[in-house]
Amino acid sequence: MIIAVIDGMGGGIGVQIVTQLRQELPQNEILALGANAIAADRMMQAKASRGASSENAIRVSIGVANYIVAPIGVNVPNSMLGVITPAIAEVVAGAHGRKLLPVSQPHFEIIGSESKTLAKQIGAAIAIIIESLNHKVCHFKYALSSHHR
Repeated sequence: MIIAVIDGMGGGIGVQIVTQLRQELPQNEILALGANAIAADRMMQAKASRGASSENAIRVSIGVANYIVAPIGVNVPNSMLGVITPAIAEVVAGAHGRKLLPVSQPHFEIIGSESKTLAKQIGAAIAIIIESLNHKVCHFKYALSSHHR
């Protein structure tokens, strides 16, 4: 299972996401994709499995991710003070991995979402991944037991 974490600017949110993922899902690969080198480096320091930075690195690497966890701004062109280019926003929005975007940006508001702390939003995203993984394991075990009858 590959979980991509995308962040820009100083990578602070990405660091929090990687840290919680590493605690909850230590066996899974965490791919740190920074819109810049600072963000990627900080996520690597938080124990991501591997990482890269730049628009091209995100475009090339995002396709291997089963899950993508990032601030919602990664889907908004020119967000994060312009660090998220239109190309990054497009490639993230079009990626096949399941996108869990727990954080809103100050310049737009998502109506109908409840206000939670960043840690709780990240925890909720990780809970979805864990639930999905548990569901897949149950289906796999069922398929194996049905196959051997």
